Amino acid sequence: MSDIRKNELPINEEIKDKEIRLIDTDGTMLGILHIKEAQKLAYSKSLDLVKIVPNAVPPVCKIMDYGKSVFEQAKKEKEAKKNLKTVSLKEVRFSAKIEEHDFDFKCKNAYKFLQDGDKVKASIRFRGRELKYTALGEEILSKFADTVKDVGVVEKPPKLEGKSMIMIVNPKKQNN
Repeated sequence: MSDIRKNELPINEEIKDKEIRLIDTDGTMLGILHIKEAQKLAYSKSLDLVKIVPNAVPPVCKIMDYGKSVFEQAKKEKEAKKNLKTVSLKEVRFSAKIEEHDFDFKCKNAYKFLQDGDKVKASIRFRGRELKYTALGEEILSKFADTVKDVGVVEKPPKLEGKSMIMIVNPKKQNN
């Protein structure tokens, strides 16, 4: 039975210690008792004896409804996971010779991504001789940052990495 519940606490007969420190269902300390007395006390209340602090001397056990406590814990973890917001990274690629309409279109998409709470990675890939005009790329990325400034904050300013210039923009925190 214990191989099914690998990372869970030992209960009832799984507890092999001779003496334990016992806590009642309401949290009151009952003191150090022999394991058999503690098990009888738990069974008389139709509850389980659960070892909650195995490394203590003597180990600390509590009388509780084990199935209910596992269910409650799983419910709390599920709720915490539901409230967790995942932020993904969306990329918008520009070219050094981008036209105004294309630029506006890509900015509009990036704006939507930032409003949805996603990070945006804006990048420009320089091909061939375009690498001489990195200042033009920096200008485009600065214009992009200025366009989305009301929904995003620049996390990483424009930086040349190999043949690409990259900038990362975080969404602004909404005050709900």
